[in-house]
Amino acid sequence: MNCNFCLGRSVRFISAIGFALLATACASLPEVRYLKSSLAAPANPTVTNAQGNLGPKKSHSLTRRWRNSHVDVAALAALEEAATGSPLIAGNKVTLLYDGPQTMAAMMAAISAAKDHINLETYIFDQDELGMKFSDLLIERQRAGVQVNVIYDSVGTIGTPQAFFDKMSDAGIRLLAFNPVNPLKLIGPWVPNNRDHRKILVVDGAVAFTGGVNISDTYSTSSLFRSKSRRNSDIGWRDTHIKVEGPAVAAFQWLFLSNWASQNSPELADSNFFPPLKEAGDKLVRVLASEPGGDHEIYKAYILAIQESKKTVHITSAYFVPDAQILRALTDAAQRGVEVKIILPGVTDSGLVFRAAQSFYSEMLASGIRIFQLQIAVLHAKTAVIDNVWATVGSTNIDTRSFLHNSEINVVVFGEEFGNAMENAFLEDLRDSVEITAESWAQRPVSDQIKEWAARSLEYWL
Repeated sequence: MNCNFCLGRSVRFISAIGFALLATACASLPEVRYLKSSLAAPANPTVTNAQGNLGPKKSHSLTRRWRNSHVDVAALAALEEAATGSPLIAGNKVTLLYDGPQTMAAMMAAISAAKDHINLETYIFDQDELGMKFSDLLIERQRAGVQVNVIYDSVGTIGTPQAFFDKMSDAGIRLLAFNPVNPLKLIGPWVPNNRDHRKILVVDGAVAFTGGVNISDTYSTSSLFRSKSRRNSDIGWRDTHIKVEGPAVAAFQWLFLSNWASQNSPELADSNFFPPLKEAGDKLVRVLASEPGGDHEIYKAYILAIQESKKTVHITSAYFVPDAQILRALTDAAQRGVEVKIILPGVTDSGLVFRAAQSFYSEMLASGIRIFQLQIAVLHAKTAVIDNVWATVGSTNIDTRSFLHNSEINVVVFGEEFGNAMENAFLEDLRDSVEITAESWAQRPVSDQIKEWAARSLEYWL
């Protein structure tokens, strides 16, 4: 089903219960304009690894290699720690995965090799060819003695028949429908606007995956990313996911278990959720999670990274409806000489969000922000790379819904090696994008401007 992806489903759901939502008081994001000056950052960021927190000497020695000609990454990492409360985790291997086929192959290989448990958290889990293949593999592992636990969002799966989940349940898989739409199924308050948009897979507590990829046939075909051919008529969605090995996997596991417990669900069967984890690579990561009513960790990390940028801010965003503070941070960066480039969809699954994003184009272009629209596929990635040393991949779109009303996850990776890999991917997407100039944008039809205005008026609810 091509019509049932993230924002499309959410928009239809919100329309269906509009009166309930409008009766809910509008929440707001924190004031972050003076975030840096209000933080009491440590002299060096806290770094933990498989053995626990590193001492000051080892931490300082590790951070020395972050320095380059234009960014004091250690200082940025310390500020980010003060803002988010999350430490850096050393000793990880982080593998970039592009589009659905590559991501699905990697996740299914990990699932096939599972020995103890599989914890899956997803926004969408469709009953289609790919979804059935995925669920059949989970059932096979459950029957082989591997305990499988699944959290799925009740709005993201609103079009998926209950019989699809019953089949997995009958096989012994533990399932949790996050924040049921039907208030009679709830234990606790009915807050239908709060959704679980995370994508997490943890296998045996030793390998974890996250990013933008849902479980749907939409991801059965790759986009033309890094393809020499430009003639493929069956184009998939453009997305980015990551595979993480090393001590940081424990943070993913904790998030899954915490979310399960937050829904007042029955306790999970005993499993070896936290096995000893050895260092698997040299990547320094910070695993950030946010949730409604929380401390806006991902939002603060984005703001700080943009505010501290020196040379480049390169963002790829599927759904881009920035609040005033994100927009101000980007504008300020561009006006102080930072190269700010943003890749947005040229084609989309959500026309309303598409028009709302375009309502910001004139202001952004006037401030020096450069806008590009991807042409070859539906863009669904949520990534950023700043100054080639701060990079993030996750589930979070740059919009009010993601920062206020969704449970989200992003991984921040520090260092030039991963930053360069992300930068190369950004440049590849630029190759398949068209730049929107101020001159061409001023020539758009008045009818389009009216649509943008109408979509902008619904900004909070998108």
